[in-house]
Amino acid sequence: MNADIQSKIKILVVDDEIDLEPLVRQKFRRQIREGVYDFLFAFNGLEALAKLLEYPEIGIILSDINMPEMDGLTLLTKLKELKNPGLKTVIVSAYGDMDNIRTAMNRGAFDFVTKPVNFEDLEITINKTLEEISIIRQSQEEHDQLVSIRQDLNTAREIQQAILPKTFPPFPHRSDFNIYASMIAAKEVGGDFFDFFMIDDDRLGFVIGDVSGKGVPAAIFMAVSRTLIRATGLKAIPAAECMHYVNNLLCNESVSCMFVTVFYGILNTINGEVEYVNAGHNPPYVLSEKGLKKVEMTGGTILGCIENFQYKSRKLTLAPGDRLFLYTDGVTEAFNKDNVAYGDDRLELFLGQQASGSIEDLVKGALEEVNEHSMGIPQSDDITLVSICFTGRV
Repeated sequence: MNADIQSKIKILVVDDEIDLEPLVRQKFRRQIREGVYDFLFAFNGLEALAKLLEYPEIGIILSDINMPEMDGLTLLTKLKELKNPGLKTVIVSAYGDMDNIRTAMNRGAFDFVTKPVNFEDLEITINKTLEEISIIRQSQEEHDQLVSIRQDLNTAREIQQAILPKTFPPFPHRSDFNIYASMIAAKEVGGDFFDFFMIDDDRLGFVIGDVSGKGVPAAIFMAVSRTLIRATGLKAIPAAECMHYVNNLLCNESVSCMFVTVFYGILNTINGEVEYVNAGHNPPYVLSEKGLKKVEMTGGTILGCIENFQYKSRKLTLAPGDRLFLYTDGVTEAFNKDNVAYGDDRLELFLGQQASGSIEDLVKGALEEVNEHSMGIPQSDDITLVSICFTGRV
């Protein structure tokens, strides 16, 4: 029995016999002295209801049936309306009054003892009832904690969604490029992220990342990683230098061996040149009139693992109308009922069929493809998609 919970439970004795209180206190004087039992007394059902309002810690009601003003059966009806599973009533009545005892049990009484009261039997009944109440109240506390955690997770989800860009097109006054993105967390909060920002009037910084692990720790690490990359990228330093700096910061702050895979690029909106670093992330694709091409790796490792790692950048050039497609491994590692992953081949087959169309249709179409493959199987990893279309300046 949970002693801490039990010690907070009071026992209310409801009986119109005035000599019952001193008798109970005498019979259970040791338990009262040691704090095992804590008794309160009322002379009828109305007084009992008043005591319940005054002492919400009452857990057991020992009630007679025949009492003035409000009898025990009526009291049981009123108690049932409270819908409090942590409040138990034990009926005390004459053995020959079995019809009333049966009615009491049907109205929700937990147990009964008969008169004349055998106090040893009463003690066993009280302890059994306390044990039941203890289990129920502990379960209620755990349920309340779970509800609180759920509320906190929902708040965390709202915060996480709020820090990710969600207005598209994000730069409606720009006609030289466009961006569309989506992130769907596998749990309440996720470890994937994406971001984009204007470094200056001619350069767009963009990033997609995937933090190791799941849940709240990954979400916190995701928020830190995104903030560091944005703050560093806005300094207008080269992509490799940006990753080097952020990696060292994450190595110094990382706990529980957490890390993040990142693809960070800088698009020159004048000529379509993209300087990029791939830090252990899935390689993006370029969709152009010439077909589908996988973006070359740069030999970079994950962020937050090896301090002072020297990242190298590469460059590619987008022609007007070319689209860049970035994703996290929640896409290729989406499984169906046969435990078959969506995979790189199917993704490339889908992308190869998207010779034209908007980047919004591209992202939404890819999500539909993954969902169709999964066929209702719960999402096992966060799914993030980003597409950038370079249109050039007229």
